[in-house]
Amino acid sequence: MEKKLIGVDLGGTTAKIAILTTNGKIEEKWSVETDSSDEGSHIVRNIGDSINQKLTDLQLDNNTFYGIGMGTPGTINYETGTVKGAYNLNWAKEQNVATDLKSITGLDVHLDNDANIAAVGERWQGAGEGSANVFFVTLGTGVGGGIFAEGKILHGVKGAAGEIGHITVDTSKEAYDCTCGKKGCLETIASATGIVRVAKDLAKSFEPNSKLKDAIQQGTEEITSKLIFDLAAEKDELAKKVVDHICFYLGLACSHIGNMLNPEKIIIGGGVSAAGDALLKPIQNYFEGMVFPAVRESTSISIATLGNDAGVLGAAWLALPSE
Repeated sequence: MEKKLIGVDLGGTTAKIAILTTNGKIEEKWSVETDSSDEGSHIVRNIGDSINQKLTDLQLDNNTFYGIGMGTPGTINYETGTVKGAYNLNWAKEQNVATDLKSITGLDVHLDNDANIAAVGERWQGAGEGSANVFFVTLGTGVGGGIFAEGKILHGVKGAAGEIGHITVDTSKEAYDCTCGKKGCLETIASATGIVRVAKDLAKSFEPNSKLKDAIQQGTEEITSKLIFDLAAEKDELAKKVVDHICFYLGLACSHIGNMLNPEKIIIGGGVSAAGDALLKPIQNYFEGMVFPAVRESTSISIATLGNDAGVLGAAWLALPSE
Protein backbone atom coordinates (compact mmCIF):
# COMPACT_ATOMS: atom_id res chain seq x y z
CA MET A 1 0.00 0.00 0.00
CA GLU A 2 1.26 3.46 -0.91
CA LYS A 3 2.06 5.52 2.16
CA LYS A 4 -0.18 8.43 3.11
CA LEU A 5 0.06 11.82 4.83
CA ILE A 6 -1.83 13.50 7.67
CA GLY A 7 -2.42 17.24 7.60
CA VAL A 8 -3.55 19.34 10.57
CA ASP A 9 -4.63 22.98 10.24
CA LEU A 10 -4.99 24.35 13.77
CA GLY A 11 -7.20 27.41 14.22
CA GLY A 12 -8.73 29.27 17.12
CA THR A 13 -12.12 27.56 16.73
CA THR A 14 -11.32 24.16 15.25
CA ALA A 15 -8.44 22.00 14.11
CA LYS A 16 -9.09 20.66 10.62
CA ILE A 17 -7.51 17.24 10.05
CA ALA A 18 -7.20 15.19 6.86
CA ILE A 19 -5.68 11.99 5.52
CA LEU A 20 -4.22 12.48 2.06
CA THR A 21 -2.33 10.64 -0.65
CA THR A 22 1.13 11.83 -1.62
CA ASN A 23 -0.51 13.33 -4.72
CA GLY A 24 -2.61 15.64 -2.55
CA LYS A 25 -5.93 13.82 -2.78
CA ILE A 26 -7.97 14.17 0.42
CA GLU A 27 -9.35 10.75 1.43
CA GLU A 28 -10.73 11.58 4.88
CA LYS A 29 -11.45 14.94 6.48
CA TRP A 30 -12.79 15.87 9.90
CA SER A 31 -12.37 18.51 12.60
CA VAL A 32 -11.84 18.79 16.34
CA GLU A 33 -12.97 21.68 18.51
CA THR A 34 -10.09 23.81 19.76
CA ASP A 35 -10.31 23.75 23.55
CA SER A 36 -8.18 26.70 24.65
CA SER A 37 -9.05 26.39 28.35
CA ASP A 38 -6.32 25.76 30.94
CA GLU A 39 -3.73 27.68 28.90
CA GLY A 40 -4.49 25.58 25.84
CA SER A 41 -3.15 22.45 27.52
CA HIS A 42 -5.83 20.19 25.98
CA ILE A 43 -5.32 21.17 22.34
CA VAL A 44 -2.53 18.81 21.31
CA ARG A 45 -3.93 15.92 23.35
CA ASN A 46 -7.36 16.29 21.68
CA ILE A 47 -5.81 16.37 18.20
CA GLY A 48 -3.61 13.34 18.92
CA ASP A 49 -6.47 11.34 20.43
CA SER A 50 -8.68 12.16 17.46
CA ILE A 51 -6.04 11.00 14.98
CA ASN A 52 -5.48 7.78 16.90
CA GLN A 53 -9.23 7.09 17.02
CA LYS A 54 -9.65 7.78 13.30
CA LEU A 55 -6.80 5.42 12.39
CA THR A 56 -8.34 2.75 14.62
CA ASP A 57 -11.73 3.22 12.95
CA LEU A 58 -10.16 2.95 9.50
CA GLN A 59 -7.98 -0.01 10.57
CA LEU A 60 -4.80 1.81 9.58
CA ASP A 61 -1.52 1.56 11.47
CA ASN A 62 1.39 4.00 11.68
CA ASN A 63 3.33 2.16 8.98
CA THR A 64 0.76 3.49 6.52
CA PHE A 65 1.95 7.08 7.03
CA TYR A 66 5.04 9.18 6.38
CA GLY A 67 4.02 11.47 9.24
CA ILE A 68 1.93 14.45 10.31
CA GLY A 69 2.29 17.99 8.98
CA MET A 70 0.73 20.71 11.09
CA GLY A 71 0.12 24.41 10.68
CA THR A 72 -0.42 26.57 13.74
CA PRO A 73 -0.66 30.24 14.70
CA GLY A 74 2.16 31.73 16.74
CA THR A 75 5.93 31.93 16.53
CA ILE A 76 7.53 28.60 15.69
CA ASN A 77 11.00 27.36 16.54
CA TYR A 78 11.64 25.09 13.58
CA GLU A 79 14.57 23.32 15.23
CA THR A 80 12.75 22.32 18.41
CA GLY A 81 9.20 22.05 17.07
CA THR A 82 7.87 24.45 19.69
CA VAL A 83 5.29 27.24 19.45
CA LYS A 84 4.76 30.35 21.56
CA GLY A 85 2.78 33.56 21.33
CA ALA A 86 -0.36 31.96 19.83
CA TYR A 87 -2.61 34.06 22.04
CA ASN A 88 -5.88 33.00 20.41
CA LEU A 89 -5.03 29.47 21.58
CA ASN A 90 -3.97 30.66 25.05
CA TRP A 91 -0.44 29.59 24.18
CA ALA A 92 1.42 32.51 25.69
CA LYS A 93 4.16 30.21 26.96
CA GLU A 94 6.26 27.93 24.76
CA GLN A 95 4.49 24.68 23.83
CA ASN A 96 6.29 21.45 22.89
CA VAL A 97 3.82 20.75 20.10
CA ALA A 98 5.85 18.45 17.84
CA THR A 99 7.26 16.35 20.69
CA ASP A 100 3.92 16.07 22.47
CA LEU A 101 1.94 15.15 19.35
CA LYS A 102 4.55 12.55 18.37
CA SER A 103 4.42 10.98 21.83
CA ILE A 104 0.63 10.64 21.52
CA THR A 105 0.47 9.32 17.94
CA GLY A 106 3.87 7.74 17.43
CA LEU A 107 4.22 9.59 14.11
CA ASP A 108 6.84 12.15 13.10
CA VAL A 109 5.47 15.70 13.26
CA HIS A 110 6.47 18.65 11.07
CA LEU A 111 5.36 22.17 12.06
CA ASP A 112 4.99 25.44 10.24
CA ASN A 113 3.08 28.71 10.47
CA ASP A 114 -0.58 28.64 9.42
CA ALA A 115 -0.11 31.34 6.75
CA ASN A 116 2.84 29.44 5.31
CA ILE A 117 0.94 26.18 4.99
CA ALA A 118 -1.95 27.95 3.24
CA ALA A 119 0.63 29.31 0.77
CA VAL A 120 2.05 25.82 0.24
CA GLY A 121 -1.41 24.28 -0.18
CA GLU A 122 -2.35 26.76 -2.90
CA ARG A 123 1.05 26.35 -4.53
CA TRP A 124 0.84 22.54 -4.47
CA GLN A 125 -2.77 21.88 -5.44
CA GLY A 126 -4.44 25.23 -6.09
CA ALA A 127 -3.94 28.51 -7.91
CA GLY A 128 -0.15 28.25 -7.64
CA GLU A 129 -0.15 25.36 -10.15
CA GLY A 130 3.10 23.93 -8.79
CA SER A 131 5.11 27.11 -9.36
CA ALA A 132 8.50 27.31 -7.66
CA ASN A 133 7.96 30.93 -6.52
CA VAL A 134 4.62 31.91 -4.99
CA PHE A 135 3.52 34.62 -2.57
CA PHE A 136 0.24 34.02 -0.74
CA VAL A 137 -1.79 36.87 0.76
CA THR A 138 -4.63 36.05 3.13
CA LEU A 139 -7.28 38.70 3.73
CA GLY A 140 -9.40 37.88 6.76
CA THR A 141 -9.75 39.34 10.23
CA GLY A 142 -6.11 40.30 9.73
CA VAL A 143 -3.79 40.29 6.72
CA GLY A 144 -1.10 37.62 6.53
CA GLY A 145 1.26 36.19 3.98
CA GLY A 146 3.46 33.26 3.12
CA ILE A 147 6.42 32.96 0.75
CA PHE A 148 7.29 29.87 -1.25
CA ALA A 149 10.61 30.74 -2.93
CA GLU A 150 12.87 28.59 -5.09
CA GLY A 151 10.83 25.55 -4.08
CA LYS A 152 11.00 26.12 -0.32
CA ILE A 153 9.08 27.93 2.41
CA LEU A 154 10.90 31.13 3.33
CA HIS A 155 10.86 31.68 7.09
CA GLY A 156 13.32 34.50 7.80
CA VAL A 157 15.66 34.68 10.77
CA LYS A 158 12.81 34.96 13.32
CA GLY A 159 10.07 33.22 11.34
CA ALA A 160 8.48 36.54 10.36
CA ALA A 161 9.00 36.37 6.59
CA GLY A 162 5.89 37.20 4.57
CA GLU A 163 4.26 39.60 7.03
CA ILE A 164 2.69 41.65 4.26
CA GLY A 165 -0.03 42.83 6.64
CA HIS A 166 2.54 45.01 8.38
CA ILE A 167 3.98 46.71 5.32
CA THR A 168 3.43 50.43 5.92
CA VAL A 169 1.25 51.72 3.09
CA ASP A 170 -0.22 54.89 4.63
CA THR A 171 2.19 57.50 5.97
CA SER A 172 -0.38 60.27 6.44
CA LYS A 173 -1.21 61.84 9.80
CA GLU A 174 -4.62 60.14 9.59
CA ALA A 175 -3.13 56.64 9.27
CA TYR A 176 -4.81 54.05 11.47
CA ASP A 177 -3.09 52.54 14.50
CA CYS A 178 -2.24 48.85 14.09
CA THR A 179 -2.31 46.19 16.79
CA CYS A 180 1.41 45.63 16.13
CA GLY A 181 2.17 49.11 17.50
CA LYS A 182 2.84 50.81 14.15
CA LYS A 183 0.60 53.09 12.12
CA GLY A 184 -0.59 52.75 8.54
CA CYS A 185 -0.09 48.98 8.13
CA LEU A 186 -1.88 47.29 5.24
CA GLU A 187 -3.83 45.24 7.78
CA THR A 188 -5.53 48.38 9.11
CA ILE A 189 -7.01 49.05 5.67
CA ALA A 190 -7.41 45.78 3.78
CA SER A 191 -8.47 43.29 6.47
CA ALA A 192 -12.19 42.57 6.82
CA THR A 193 -12.34 44.89 9.82
CA GLY A 194 -10.16 47.48 8.10
CA ILE A 195 -12.46 47.64 5.07
CA VAL A 196 -15.42 48.40 7.33
CA ARG A 197 -13.41 51.08 9.12
CA VAL A 198 -12.51 52.70 5.80
CA ALA A 199 -16.17 52.64 4.73
CA LYS A 200 -17.34 54.35 7.91
CA ASP A 201 -14.67 57.05 7.61
CA LEU A 202 -15.31 57.77 3.94
CA ALA A 203 -19.06 57.91 4.61
CA LYS A 204 -18.61 60.92 6.91
CA SER A 205 -17.77 63.28 4.05
CA PHE A 206 -19.59 61.50 1.21
CA GLU A 207 -22.39 63.63 -0.25
CA PRO A 208 -24.22 61.66 -3.01
CA ASN A 209 -27.03 59.22 -2.23
CA SER A 210 -25.72 55.84 -1.17
CA LYS A 211 -27.27 52.67 0.25
CA LEU A 212 -24.00 52.02 2.06
CA LYS A 213 -23.99 55.46 3.67
CA ASP A 214 -27.62 55.02 4.73
CA ALA A 215 -26.86 51.62 6.26
CA ILE A 216 -23.89 53.08 8.17
CA GLN A 217 -25.83 56.10 9.45
CA GLN A 218 -29.04 54.29 10.32
CA GLY A 219 -27.44 51.22 11.86
CA THR A 220 -30.17 48.99 10.41
CA GLU A 221 -27.78 46.47 8.85
CA GLU A 222 -24.46 44.99 9.90
CA ILE A 223 -21.66 46.53 7.85
CA THR A 224 -19.35 43.83 6.50
CA SER A 225 -16.78 43.62 3.74
CA LYS A 226 -19.18 41.34 1.83
CA LEU A 227 -21.94 43.95 2.00
CA ILE A 228 -19.56 46.61 0.71
CA PHE A 229 -18.51 44.49 -2.29
CA ASP A 230 -22.13 43.53 -2.98
CA LEU A 231 -23.19 47.18 -3.01
CA ALA A 232 -20.22 48.09 -5.19
CA ALA A 233 -21.45 45.49 -7.70
CA GLU A 234 -24.80 47.33 -7.63
CA LYS A 235 -22.95 50.56 -8.57
CA ASP A 236 -23.32 52.17 -5.14
CA GLU A 237 -20.91 55.12 -5.41
CA LEU A 238 -19.63 55.04 -1.83
CA ALA A 239 -19.08 51.29 -1.94
CA LYS A 240 -17.20 51.67 -5.23
CA LYS A 241 -15.02 54.34 -3.65
CA VAL A 242 -14.24 52.09 -0.67
CA VAL A 243 -13.29 49.16 -2.92
CA ASP A 244 -11.07 51.38 -5.05
CA HIS A 245 -9.42 52.77 -1.90
CA ILE A 246 -8.49 49.39 -0.44
CA CYS A 247 -7.47 47.94 -3.81
CA PHE A 248 -5.05 50.82 -4.34
CA TYR A 249 -3.24 49.90 -1.13
CA LEU A 250 -3.35 46.18 -1.90
CA GLY A 251 -1.93 46.88 -5.34
CA LEU A 252 0.79 49.00 -3.75
CA ALA A 253 1.75 46.27 -1.25
CA CYS A 254 1.71 43.60 -3.97
CA SER A 255 3.92 45.78 -6.15
CA HIS A 256 6.52 45.88 -3.35
CA ILE A 257 6.38 42.07 -3.17
CA GLY A 258 6.56 41.78 -6.94
CA ASN A 259 9.51 44.13 -7.30
CA MET A 260 11.36 42.48 -4.42
CA LEU A 261 10.71 38.76 -5.03
CA ASN A 262 9.38 38.53 -8.61
CA PRO A 263 7.28 35.43 -7.85
CA GLU A 264 5.49 33.64 -10.66
CA LYS A 265 2.21 34.14 -8.84
CA ILE A 266 0.75 36.30 -6.10
CA ILE A 267 -2.32 34.46 -4.78
CA ILE A 268 -4.99 36.23 -2.75
CA GLY A 269 -7.03 34.14 -0.33
CA GLY A 270 -8.96 34.48 2.92
CA GLY A 271 -12.59 35.44 3.45
CA VAL A 272 -12.36 38.79 1.63
CA SER A 273 -11.13 37.02 -1.51
CA ALA A 274 -14.66 35.66 -2.00
CA ALA A 275 -15.30 38.97 -3.79
CA GLY A 276 -13.44 37.43 -6.75
CA ASP A 277 -12.89 39.62 -9.81
CA ALA A 278 -14.39 42.65 -8.07
CA LEU A 279 -11.32 42.54 -5.81
CA LEU A 280 -8.81 41.09 -8.26
CA LYS A 281 -9.21 43.38 -11.27
CA PRO A 282 -8.61 46.74 -9.53
CA ILE A 283 -5.65 45.25 -7.63
CA GLN A 284 -4.19 44.07 -10.94
CA ASN A 285 -4.66 47.50 -12.51
CA TYR A 286 -2.84 49.30 -9.70
CA PHE A 287 -0.18 46.58 -9.49
CA GLU A 288 0.63 46.78 -13.20
CA GLY A 289 1.08 50.53 -12.95
CA MET A 290 3.51 50.26 -10.04
CA VAL A 291 5.88 47.40 -10.88
CA PHE A 292 9.11 47.13 -12.81
CA PRO A 293 8.38 46.14 -16.46
CA ALA A 294 10.04 42.72 -16.14
CA VAL A 295 7.85 41.97 -13.11
CA ARG A 296 4.71 43.12 -14.90
CA GLU A 297 5.47 40.66 -17.68
CA SER A 298 6.25 37.68 -15.42
CA THR A 299 4.27 37.96 -12.15
CA SER A 300 0.53 37.31 -12.21
CA ILE A 301 -2.09 37.84 -9.50
CA SER A 302 -4.95 35.40 -8.96
CA ILE A 303 -7.61 34.43 -6.43
CA ALA A 304 -7.07 31.31 -4.29
CA THR A 305 -9.07 28.25 -5.32
CA LEU A 306 -8.85 25.80 -2.40
CA GLY A 307 -10.85 27.60 0.28
CA ASN A 308 -10.65 25.91 3.68
CA ASP A 309 -8.70 22.95 2.30
CA ALA A 310 -5.53 24.97 1.63
CA GLY A 311 -4.35 24.57 5.22
CA VAL A 312 -4.61 20.78 5.51
CA LEU A 313 -3.10 20.34 2.04
CA GLY A 314 -0.13 22.58 2.85
CA ALA A 315 0.33 20.93 6.23
CA ALA A 316 0.35 17.47 4.67
CA TRP A 317 2.97 18.61 2.15
CA LEU A 318 5.32 19.19 5.10
CA ALA A 319 5.29 15.45 5.81
CA LEU A 320 6.29 14.42 2.28
CA PRO A 321 9.67 12.67 2.28
CA SER A 322 12.57 14.67 0.86
CA GLU A 323 13.45 13.81 -2.68
